[in-house]
Amino acid sequence: MVDKDRVEGKAEQAKGSLKKGAGEMMGDEKMKAEGQADKAEGKVQDTYGAAKDKARDTLNKG
Repeated sequence: MVDKDRVEGKAEQAKGSLKKGAGEMMGDEKMKAEGQADKAEGKVQDTYGAAKDKARDTLNKG
């Protein structure tokens, strides 16, 4: 079972990529920066979810 933080993190990364791309296409530096921030936030959330998955797996094996 995949932790919900991983799913939400991946979605946030995708949203950030789209926003960053739109900012680049429109020459909107603020939107581009917001997209990069969203992408980074999603990556952190995904990593957190992965750590939770690993901890749960380790506990279930023991």
